[in-house]
Amino acid sequence: MGNYYNISAKEALEQLNSKFEGLGSAEASRRLLREGENILQEGKKISPIAIFLRQFKSFMVLILIVAAAVSALIGEEFDAIVILVIVVLNAVLGFVQEYKAEKAIEALRKLSAPKARVLRDGHEIEIDSRKLVTGDIIILEAGMRVPADARILEEASLQIDESMLTGESNPSKKHFEAIRGSPSLQDMANMVFMGSNVARGRAKALVCATGMNTEMGKIASLISGEKERDTPMQVKISRMGRTIGYAVLALCAIVFATGVIRDYFSTGSFVAENISSLFLASVALVVAAVPEGLPAIVTISMALGVSRMVKRHALIRRLPSVETLGSTDIICSDKTGTLTKNEMTVRKIFLGGKFISVSGEGYSSSGKFSYDGGGSAGGADLRELLIAGALCNDSKLEKKKGKFHMLGDPTEAALLASASKMKISKKQIDARFARIDEIPFDSKRKMMSTIHRQGKGKIAYVKGAPDVIISKCKYILKNGKAKKINAKERRQILEANEKMASSALRVLAFAYKKMPASSPSANAEQSIVFIGLQAMIDPPRPEVGAAIAKCKKAGIRTIMVTGDFKLTAIAIAKEIGLLQEGDLAIDGSELERMNDSKLSKIIEKVRIFARVSPSHKVRILSALRARGHIVAMTGDGVNDAPALKKADIGVAMGLMGTDVAREASDMVLTDDNFASIVNAVEEGRGVYESIRQFVQYTLSSNLGELLVIFIAVIIGWPLPLIAIQILWINLLTDGLPGLALGLDPHSKDIMAASPRRRHEDIITSNMVENVLLLGCIMGAGTLFLYSLYGIGSAIANSVAFSALIIFQMFHVLTYKAQNFCFDFIKNKFVSLAIIISILLQIVVLYTPLNALFKTVPLGVSEWVAILLVSSTAFIIPQARQLFSKMREKSAAAKISIA
Repeated sequence: MGNYYNISAKEALEQLNSKFEGLGSAEASRRLLREGENILQEGKKISPIAIFLRQFKSFMVLILIVAAAVSALIGEEFDAIVILVIVVLNAVLGFVQEYKAEKAIEALRKLSAPKARVLRDGHEIEIDSRKLVTGDIIILEAGMRVPADARILEEASLQIDESMLTGESNPSKKHFEAIRGSPSLQDMANMVFMGSNVARGRAKALVCATGMNTEMGKIASLISGEKERDTPMQVKISRMGRTIGYAVLALCAIVFATGVIRDYFSTGSFVAENISSLFLASVALVVAAVPEGLPAIVTISMALGVSRMVKRHALIRRLPSVETLGSTDIICSDKTGTLTKNEMTVRKIFLGGKFISVSGEGYSSSGKFSYDGGGSAGGADLRELLIAGALCNDSKLEKKKGKFHMLGDPTEAALLASASKMKISKKQIDARFARIDEIPFDSKRKMMSTIHRQGKGKIAYVKGAPDVIISKCKYILKNGKAKKINAKERRQILEANEKMASSALRVLAFAYKKMPASSPSANAEQSIVFIGLQAMIDPPRPEVGAAIAKCKKAGIRTIMVTGDFKLTAIAIAKEIGLLQEGDLAIDGSELERMNDSKLSKIIEKVRIFARVSPSHKVRILSALRARGHIVAMTGDGVNDAPALKKADIGVAMGLMGTDVAREASDMVLTDDNFASIVNAVEEGRGVYESIRQFVQYTLSSNLGELLVIFIAVIIGWPLPLIAIQILWINLLTDGLPGLALGLDPHSKDIMAASPRRRHEDIITSNMVENVLLLGCIMGAGTLFLYSLYGIGSAIANSVAFSALIIFQMFHVLTYKAQNFCFDFIKNKFVSLAIIISILLQIVVLYTPLNALFKTVPLGVSEWVAILLVSSTAFIIPQARQLFSKMREKSAAAKISIA
């Protein structure tokens, strides 16, 4: 799009080879062939097959596939089938969760107007908006959606709702005159943009950009150009998988080489049967070491977190975003409609030399008027001021399902709401004072007047900028009478205006003039009677202050990123507790002058970015992420979509948000409540805690299995466990308790800790100690029992198999127990998982399935031995935990004494 805002309407027509009567049909067809249709292009879609195949890229999965192939080659077809079934099941789970079509571009296309009114061959016709070309003359009226970017040629009281592009809640007043310089999108007052809505008035405009060349098209390009990134959890799981994989390959090589060398030195040759056995041992090692259930349990844990979040008004679109939320340390939030209600509300009135506070929120009729010095406010003068605001007004308030909805301009809706608090109904006063004429708002005059019948005469009500209105006032309303206004009163009114404006309130002045029926409307704005001032603001959501305080406690920083003015943003930020001493607020023009190095230096102190564009938001996010932050971005408009896509987690508003924002996001708030983000963060941290517990649990168990196989092979014992037994342990008796860890309640103090850093590993040094300790306890205990009942015998094999399972049941108790006490009622899912796991093992031992698993029934004495030995997996960690607490208390006592 060229700089058509810098030139006159006539010059714009000349540059685009058009005329005021519009293009001819033939010329429009030629341009359509050259420029293409007025649509937003779709991004490249990933096919379902590609998504499914992507599930097999994991290093752990590739190792399991190789293990299955080796099993098949050495004649263990059943083991191979079981391993492959597990691999495919994991892939299906991942596929189901990932198969979400990218709809951001499609949503943008839906925002384009399906029809457009255009001048062709000098006649006004309606065409498919896709057929619009540059040079077309379009007709715009209230309620219509703008079909393309266009330069205004003529207008009548035109106001455009551009909140989806700019983030500003107030409709932009438009004109057709040229603008100097390089204005921001918000300040291009002679332009209209695709996807915005006509709030008021009408206009003719010259199409100067279509399709991907429009401002919305640029946003679409930003969205489609942003690649999907792995979440922190995905990166950590992948890194852990590679580490385990390399370790397994190394162990397999050691086992194979040791066995071959031992056989060679004992027999003097390489025996094929022994080599086959070594391959079988290697497969068993792979199956023992690789946590096959980990991807599935991680996926299920996140899915459970999603279901809990839905109950707390947060809908997750990308499953790994559950964990990302838990590590978020910065929330970049839009102001309008996210931190605020997106409902202008009159807060202050200046009348008769006194300030009046107005209570109530939004467009509700509940609220009271009270003087700042104390006492209830009322009287005829206040009523006259509110009537003036309701009559000099083109908007409406409608009540639907118990809530008021605005039709028209938010500023005018706020005036209707303030009038309704004194039981003044617009419908009734419109009938009583019928409008007979009006002088519409003009950006030059900065005022508007409506003329109404009043008895045998008429009355004009005037509203506008205070300095303009006061300059036209000859009188002032005092106790129901018009009296001459003096210099002191004028000064007092202007000072009141400055005081309220400095608090980021939008101030309007009101006046009236009674006239004879024969008086022309042109006289309505001369020698008028000043009534008072009404000041309004888009107020914060009532729950936002507490939500931001919770974020601070949890170590999460909130940054306001808005298209609104800096002064307004600062006022709201102070009210909600976001801005404190030493914090910075910068606007888009300041940001433009900064290079990336300067931005990186100050960004840790910035709490407000005002008057920003979509590209600014993306730049802000890039700067934060470059400093290692995990960033969530909230928003509801089209202008938020690129940043939502780029953020570690994009959070869209479900009620007020656009399709574009929702489809570009990772999470949607179904109640548009900022506080729901904090709840979602808590759930995210809970999910991470559960996953971490499961990782420690499964790695400890797998290490125990690995040691059993590895040591047995190294010392020349027959394998205590076969591949199918290890798979049974890893997937069922590992899986059920592991899943239960995510179902039972998480720690109460989970929001007291600071967020995890981006590069913090999923396995901490303390976890490594616990894994090594539990793995060694399980491995040593199992080998002891195996040797006790006759190495290589069926009974010894069954004892070792069952011992590992019971070891894990005692092991899982340690994650929910305190001081050797386990609450079976509170942790009902873990309790149930243990019972089911034991019952499943009994089925494997005492039913015909024992032939498949190569087990034999065990007697009472064997079970007693198993319980005594495996209980060490509970006793030793609990004793260690107890001694650790005692040392901490002792150290704290010594410090307090000192």
